Amino acid sequence: MIPHPKAMQYRRFGRTELPMPVFSCGGMRYQYKWQDQAPGQIPPDSQANLQATIRRAWEVGITHIETARGYGTSEMQLGWMLGEFPRDQLIVQTKISPDPDPQVFAEKFTKSLYYLQLDYVDLLGIHGINLPEHLDWTVRVCLPLVRQWQKEGKVRFVGFSTHGHGSLITQAIQTGEFDYVNLHWYYIFQENWPAILAAEQQDMGVFIISPSDKGGHLYDPPEKLVQLCHPLHPMVFNDLFCLSHPQVHTLSVGAAKPTDFDEHLKTLDFLTASQETLKPILERLDRAAIEVLGQDWFAQWAVHLPPWFATPGRVNMPLILRLLNLAEAFDLWDYSRTRYSMIGNAGHWVPGRNAAQLPLAELRTCLAHHPQPEVVLQRLHRAHQLWGGDTGQRLSGA
Repeated sequence: MIPHPKAMQYRRFGRTELPMPVFSCGGMRYQYKWQDQAPGQIPPDSQANLQATIRRAWEVGITHIETARGYGTSEMQLGWMLGEFPRDQLIVQTKISPDPDPQVFAEKFTKSLYYLQLDYVDLLGIHGINLPEHLDWTVRVCLPLVRQWQKEGKVRFVGFSTHGHGSLITQAIQTGEFDYVNLHWYYIFQENWPAILAAEQQDMGVFIISPSDKGGHLYDPPEKLVQLCHPLHPMVFNDLFCLSHPQVHTLSVGAAKPTDFDEHLKTLDFLTASQETLKPILERLDRAAIEVLGQDWFAQWAVHLPPWFATPGRVNMPLILRLLNLAEAFDLWDYSRTRYSMIGNAGHWVPGRNAAQLPLAELRTCLAHHPQPEVVLQRLHRAHQLWGGDTGQRLSGA
């Protein structure tokens, strides 16, 4: 057995009482394929890399391994080596998408345990409560099964992951049915803070999804952002921003190779003085954004913007405008182009429609209370001019 290290910092993961490392090992980048494969199809070098990555995580104190049924070969490849670690010190989470058919949902869970070669998982997440029907299926169909699995000792705690609108996330949290939540929240996307506060009220664990990738492709940041975040690397700045809030318990590091943890670990040195370290960086970022966008737009762009599902043509105005702001203010052009290309092409994971067709009369009506409605329309048009030729999809295709 590999000895358990003591270097990592840990936080109580809400009412689960689990000692959660502030960094988790996310399992969607080191697997061989996004679809299930026969065991003999897994190349030895792929398995060797996965094992080296997990061993490195353990060496630095990352005891939480997070994967999903939707991550293809990830579960199977993990199952081949999780036995190296003391089971009572390992926190294993997998996720299963909700389904209106209880048999389908149960079959997916059975397959997950089989591939992981485990008798139980510590955390079972309902994967992708992104739309109201997903919450309905979860409460009516999936959770009764999960409660039975808990009685049988196959599941310790249940939570959910989400890319949904903040109102839906809060609604799911306030059911009181969940022990933890996986959601998006980081410097460039802070709209889910009310949901995090709702989770705090329920004493739920809070896991931040993809802070480095969805948080701005921070593993390959533009030079402008590097300068604005100095003396921290943008990834370290973003990690510190998130972890400076005690309501946040762990950040996902979607490691593709063993060295992917190294930059993140530098954050640990700044946690005891996070506010002092962050203050000048946050001020520089605000000044840079105001210089480019103007004080009025910086302060007003999101005022009275309806969500995508309440917008004529289902144009995802909040996302489109935010992406253009980030591109112009911080040179996040590659990130913004990639995310824009996924609108309308990644199902409910990146919902709504892009700005290809703007029902102008109807949009003007729904923007009646916005301080700058014509600027909104102009910027929607500009975003599509910049990025409308690209088409993107989620890696998993889910």
